[in-house]
Amino acid sequence: MMSLHPQLSLEQIDAALPQQGLFAAGSWRWSPVPLQLPRRTLRELEGLGHVLAQFQRASDAIYRRSARGKLPSWIAESLDRGKPDWLIAAQRRSDRADAFPRIIRPDLLLTANGFALTEIDSVPGGIGITAWLSQQYEKAGCSVLGGARGMIDGFSSLLPAGGAVMLAEEAADYRPEMEWLLRQLDGERSIERAESLRADDLRPLYRFFECFDWQNIPALPDYAAGNGLLEAPLKPHLEEKLWLALYHMPGLRALWKKELRAAHDERLQQLIPQGWFLRDVELPADAILPGLNVPSWQEVGQFSQKERQLVIKISGFDPTAWGSRGVFIGHDMPAQEWQECLQRALADRQRTWIMQRFCETLVVEHPIYQPDGSIAMEQGRVRLCPYYFTDDSGFTRLHGCLATIVPIDKKKIHGMSDGVLTVVSTHPTDHS
Repeated sequence: MMSLHPQLSLEQIDAALPQQGLFAAGSWRWSPVPLQLPRRTLRELEGLGHVLAQFQRASDAIYRRSARGKLPSWIAESLDRGKPDWLIAAQRRSDRADAFPRIIRPDLLLTANGFALTEIDSVPGGIGITAWLSQQYEKAGCSVLGGARGMIDGFSSLLPAGGAVMLAEEAADYRPEMEWLLRQLDGERSIERAESLRADDLRPLYRFFECFDWQNIPALPDYAAGNGLLEAPLKPHLEEKLWLALYHMPGLRALWKKELRAAHDERLQQLIPQGWFLRDVELPADAILPGLNVPSWQEVGQFSQKERQLVIKISGFDPTAWGSRGVFIGHDMPAQEWQECLQRALADRQRTWIMQRFCETLVVEHPIYQPDGSIAMEQGRVRLCPYYFTDDSGFTRLHGCLATIVPIDKKKIHGMSDGVLTVVSTHPTDHS
């Protein structure tokens, strides 16, 4: 059993919580200690940022070559689906070719075979919450990845000379954590309404809004066409989950091998679950869907519950593409509902959908505060959200990691009210 000393007490948590809280909607449970991981897992976590940064650069190169007609046009067309013309033009600008997100936050499921990557977020929430938790655990004597100021210093590097966080009403739930975070920083930094963005604003600005919300930010098209440069650049194609399916497409394997170093390609092969781009195409009579071993999506729709260890999800550029709202788990649905979900995804011409293998997560035991204030060991499933920041020299480094632990009967892992939010300890478990 994990040692409970040192530990963060409920009294310390209550005393340290900001008056306005850290999240405007919902709540979660607490743990007295950070999550411990095997030594090997910690090493992999610390080294993953560079690999993911190179994956994003390779993805951007493939997108640009497709947009120029040097690669099949369907690649860029699929990634651009549903986006307005001005935004497509913005992400194709040649003078923005070297602009990449300075934050990379993957969603990693902890499985028996290592990490399983389900998403890469370039404009993530949770930065302030992770920073606050890291600070509180360190004050209590625990040691966490990134330390007490890792997340704070990482975010500060995005606006080193001051500036504004442009936070949209759509993301208002995250305002409390961002307000707390900015109070920890030196210099002149403020939170402003993204809806009030001006086309001629040349200040350093951090984008804390999703591009699908552009119609509520009237000046955004003109801003994108001008000389302003948002931190978290307007490259929404990089936020598409479709890349996770394209990475495994047999016809593109040689292309990925050309764009990536062999060691990075090998690591991504282990990291990214097998996936498929859901598009309604008719295969030749002698062909099969790779990895599914059937000749049509119609037969996939007829899979048995045992065969439906599959997840259908919206690729991006949609309000339901985050927070598990656009995620449908095959073996957790009735057969008829599965068929209808698959057909809707295939027929959707406005949004892009993918399918991935369902990854069974490990069950861990972790101490959790009970309603009466006592501590009990509970079993749960884990999602890790490490935050990697890229500095001015191009080096990508881990600054902190949020761990979400949910009850074992939950198949989707997110910040639910009966889940636990904690961070990751620098001390490994005995087994590695």
